[in-house]
Amino acid sequence: MNFMSSSAVDLGGPNLGSPEAKTFCSFNGFMIQVFVVQTDYWVLTIALCTYLILANHKHQSSWIQEHRVIVWIFPWFLSALWAAIGLVVVGYGDIGAWCWFTSDRTRLLVNFIPRWLIILIILALYVRLYFIIHKAHNRFMSFDEDATGSLQTASSVIRSAPRLSMNISSSADDDCERNGAAAAAPTHTRIGRASPVLKRISHQMMVYPSVYMLIWTIPTVIRIYQATTGKSAPFGIGTVDKACIVIQGFADSVVYGMNEHTWKMWKGLLIKPTSEK
Repeated sequence: MNFMSSSAVDLGGPNLGSPEAKTFCSFNGFMIQVFVVQTDYWVLTIALCTYLILANHKHQSSWIQEHRVIVWIFPWFLSALWAAIGLVVVGYGDIGAWCWFTSDRTRLLVNFIPRWLIILIILALYVRLYFIIHKAHNRFMSFDEDATGSLQTASSVIRSAPRLSMNISSSADDDCERNGAAAAAPTHTRIGRASPVLKRISHQMMVYPSVYMLIWTIPTVIRIYQATTGKSAPFGIGTVDKACIVIQGFADSVVYGMNEHTWKMWKGLLIKPTSEK
């Protein structure tokens, strides 16, 4: 919306760099800075909450669940504060398509260095979670093997035990065997199913920081190049730079929102089942 409004004003009204559009340019730069930086704080907040909950930090995770409003306000407050500081200290100006920090060095110091610090933090958190979940996966596998071995041992002992003459009907014996088998089977099935689920979650943990690093690698390289040489990047590379900035919201929605439930829902909407003749 910010990009569309700045383009509309630039095409239909005064140029964004003109004194008449200074107020709008400052507002546009402030809002763009709020939402661009806010993505970093949302990713950091999600990583922290995910780590505290899955790593079994009971006190911190219970606090998060009881104070969801504070957790929700945290990214908004930090991004608005950071954008306000940028407006007061440096100011926002026309950079061509919208208003932002006009200096590449300022953008590098204010946005990209803190962003890569956040990326390193979430990478460390998700790597730690990967090993925690991987260890839990190995425990489930070991417990599954132990349970299978115990069932096999118990069945062999029952087969080798001598039959005793007891005043119990054969129907009661059949009921006990059926009930025992029914009680043991679901437990073993749940353990077997838990293993691929944990393995999939551990792999998914590493997708989040990888996609975020991939999105911001090209813009960071361009900022470093322009800040050190004082030259603008070629038009094609600059277009890719702006595309990476704009597409990050879509990429985050896919990375964080795509799971088995949403995949089945979209598959059902896009692929209609063939009617039986």
